[in-house]
Amino acid sequence: MLEDRAVYEKAKQDDDELVPSEVVYRLLDGENKIKVWREYRQMTQTELAEKSGMAQATIAQMEGGKRVGSVTVLKKIAEVLNLDLDDLV
Repeated sequence: MLEDRAVYEKAKQDDDELVPSEVVYRLLDGENKIKVWREYRQMTQTELAEKSGMAQATIAQMEGGKRVGSVTVLKKIAEVLNLDLDDLV
């Protein structure tokens, strides 16, 4: 327990983002990463689309698994969601 607390305190000091367990579990369960992170950031598909310069339908298709984003598209989405590209692939 003390070790967990020390890790937590270090992460806070380093300005690392502390992600709630429910987000981690959703990602581990294989849910769409864009959707999980978008919802965690409290954004709608329309907001994400506008901020990343895409159509809302494109975001919906990517979240639904009907479309795969190019590296360029995923980089834009990652930037808007304040993530590293690795968090989406």
